[in-house]
Amino acid sequence: MLASIVPFFRLIYAGFVLAREGVFGLVFLPDLPAGPRFAIRMARMLERRGVAKKAAAARLTDALNRLGPSYIKLGQFLATRPDVVGKEAALELSSLQDNVPAFPMVQSVKTVEEQLGASIAELYVEFGEPVAAASIAQVHPAVIKDKHGKTHKVAVKVLRPGVARRFTRDLQCFYLAAKIIEKIDPASRRLRPVAVVDTLAASVKLEMDFRMEAAALSEMAENTKDDDDFRVPEVKWPHTSKSVLTMEWIDGVKLSDIEGIEAAGHNKEELGNRVIQSFLRHAVRDGFFHADMHQGNLFVEADGTLVAVDLGITGRLSLAERRFLAEILYGFITRNYRRVAEVHFEAGYVPAHQDVEIFAQAIRAIGEPIHGHDASEISMARLLTQLFEVTELFDMHTQTQLIMLQKNMVVVEGVGRSLNPNLDMWHTADTVVRGWIEKNLGPMGRISDLAMGVGVLGRMATSLPLLAERASKLTDEMELMIQNGLRFDEQTTQAIGRAEGRHTRSGRIALWLIALSLGSIALQLYM
Repeated sequence: MLASIVPFFRLIYAGFVLAREGVFGLVFLPDLPAGPRFAIRMARMLERRGVAKKAAAARLTDALNRLGPSYIKLGQFLATRPDVVGKEAALELSSLQDNVPAFPMVQSVKTVEEQLGASIAELYVEFGEPVAAASIAQVHPAVIKDKHGKTHKVAVKVLRPGVARRFTRDLQCFYLAAKIIEKIDPASRRLRPVAVVDTLAASVKLEMDFRMEAAALSEMAENTKDDDDFRVPEVKWPHTSKSVLTMEWIDGVKLSDIEGIEAAGHNKEELGNRVIQSFLRHAVRDGFFHADMHQGNLFVEADGTLVAVDLGITGRLSLAERRFLAEILYGFITRNYRRVAEVHFEAGYVPAHQDVEIFAQAIRAIGEPIHGHDASEISMARLLTQLFEVTELFDMHTQTQLIMLQKNMVVVEGVGRSLNPNLDMWHTADTVVRGWIEKNLGPMGRISDLAMGVGVLGRMATSLPLLAERASKLTDEMELMIQNGLRFDEQTTQAIGRAEGRHTRSGRIALWLIALSLGSIALQLYM
């Protein structure tokens, strides 16, 4: 009982904070049923004076920062789920700033020494005060010495103390809220709130293990080793563990610093194009992309190289999904709407019982308005959003991997347009998409597919003896079961006995409680 009561009261406190910061004032009331609409009106009575004058993003940021790291991550995660929170809320959440006060230097030092098994003085030549702090970790500048005695400046990312325990506690509240929503609003069950929390829990668990981020940096470095205009920091593996990540220090200008970019003499238009093309190249060519490419996570070095940091959140697309994505984008570029519709059916995004011709007509309604307009008026991210809206009319099921892609496309396009307001997304994307299609869907691609198919058949042939042995064993076991009946092993029998015993004891206790209650009532009536 206590396990449910404590999260319940924490939820009440979270609701109070959200109300005080005016977050409920962002909800569009006419779309809500009478009950929730009344509850929101009551909650708005708790708003602080003057909070209505603040921007929506500022209200969200203040409220979630007050509630702590778990709620900040929940907000950022929900920004990837417009199907759950709605487009407008997702847009506001996508601008959520993850800036929290730094924790004391002594705690960073303690974590580093415990994780790496040596003193700070042994590990680093220098170890400075934090220069950036977020909900999960903070970053310190430091200097290490390699085996040749040469020094290198590095960035040391240290996990915030107690953050794992805090997330575990707050996840109980999120699960309780999700279950309550499913209970009181049957229509919400199709959005699977509990499954959404499951996904958040898995994502955060990976993000708090810096070995996973180090592996992501290593994989992306391998994927982009031949790219002249993009890279990621080098990981210093001997100084990296679950709660500490040491990587190369990046001397560059953040893409959020427009004045700094101009002062350094970089070509902003070219840089904006490079951001878009790099993201598409990673998604379509590699099937592995940085899923949080906002301005704060991107730097430009003196030679113009684009550097991405903070790979705690990444996305993946299978080869089939990359082909579908490339064909969809290329179909819009070439105005081949019939092919775009066919790809959706081939991918299984739209059920087979729908009419491909009518779906192609709906696709045309999205694609035609973008042609003949100035590049500054055309948004690929907006087109993808409209595309997913239309496919909902055709019973398309939510594709979580595509929603992550869509969310990051919105972010990347925003970065590109901040550098070049007249950015032509289609012309910029054409180079990457057309090249990939020619390589993978042309004659050479078909030869590659044939070779892959032969390889799969070869592996299947190698596995045939093992499969035959397993099939024979399964047949023998089924024959014994038919002859002798279904038998449990001793451990299973004991487990069933213990479970039945618990139910029997619980039943006896319940009967005694009922009897005592009835006796007490009878005694009071008699007296």
